[in-house]
Amino acid sequence: MPIGGVGLWQIFLIFLRLGLTSFGGPVAHIGYFREEFVARRKWLSDVRYADLVALCQFVPGPASSQVGMGIGMALGGLRGSLVAWLGFTMPSAIVLAALGMAFVGFDLGAVEGIIRGLKLVAVGVVLHALLGMARSLCPDVPRALLAVLAAAIMIASETVMAQFGVILGGMLAGFLMLRDKVGADADPGPVRRSAKGAVAALCAFFTLLVLLPILAKLDSTGLFAVIDGFYRSGALVFGGGHVVLPLLQNAVVTPGWVDAETFLAGYGATQAVPGPIFTFAAYLGAALHTGSGGTGLLVSATTSLVTLIAIFLPAWLLVVGLLPFWDRMRHIPSMRAGLMGVNAAVVGLLAAVLYDPIWTGANLDIFDIGCVILVFAILQWRIAPVWAVVGAGALVGYLTGLL
Repeated sequence: MPIGGVGLWQIFLIFLRLGLTSFGGPVAHIGYFREEFVARRKWLSDVRYADLVALCQFVPGPASSQVGMGIGMALGGLRGSLVAWLGFTMPSAIVLAALGMAFVGFDLGAVEGIIRGLKLVAVGVVLHALLGMARSLCPDVPRALLAVLAAAIMIASETVMAQFGVILGGMLAGFLMLRDKVGADADPGPVRRSAKGAVAALCAFFTLLVLLPILAKLDSTGLFAVIDGFYRSGALVFGGGHVVLPLLQNAVVTPGWVDAETFLAGYGATQAVPGPIFTFAAYLGAALHTGSGGTGLLVSATTSLVTLIAIFLPAWLLVVGLLPFWDRMRHIPSMRAGLMGVNAAVVGLLAAVLYDPIWTGANLDIFDIGCVILVFAILQWRIAPVWAVVGAGALVGYLTGLL
């Protein structure tokens, strides 16, 4: 299991392929990552991967992108985290920035069948990942009950804060109920990383939160106001994914930088591309200048890059700042017991998201359910790689959309 021994180009190319094929939103991304790095390549154990997912559920930011950064950091250090982010983010960011520069709405009707096919693939991918994680992380009755209880709470609740209650409750239950199981849940020892770099990253995270609003007030060009709006959206959102939309709307629509129609058109386009939802920032950055009669493609492209970096920067700083400490803490026996409870709760959390909105939002009929079962079977018995399944799903969706 290579830790820190994988080439940067290899990390980049793997994440680039994931960025081109990972449809379905954050939970599906977590499934794609697990299939690639845990099930297929076996570069990470299920325990180590689940601990990383648990950390990214605790902190603000785009959870799936942070998991990708964490995987890149585990395999290739600091540079590995950057190339993992670049590969996973670049495909959708380029498409959305181009749409923002063109300043046109995106006709989802033209690709409705393809999107439906990709949604069905995402359901199968998440189901496959969920069952794999459940077998590894909930092997006994106490942890299985924790997962079921966590799923029930999440389905019954409509607040983002319920997620924190479920995770903290899982940790408390682990402390109380799972101490005797720590020995059976062993994982390789922590990877030693510089604490100085981690502290510097955390200091930078909080310094920018304080400093950017001050610079925004002093800067007459409005550049720092834009950077502050996107940085704050990325730094303060809990739950990731779609939860960032109200913050972004407040950051760009309320001040009048982007009108509501352009905002909604970009959100629709974001649903039709793979990769993280936070790449919506690339569209908004390009539309800032285009919509106000900007000074050309170079300015729009530059602003798009600035807003994209601004919204992802806090997520990267938190991963770099917390992962070294997390890697040490998770091997303390009492913390290990707590994390066993957290991981069981995360399985329940993912199960709840699989049900709503993934399953309920897909409006599945008999044909769709058959497709989901087929995708699950292909992945379960490794008949074809994930990228081929995604391509086949898009093709089937397109052909059925013509009927």
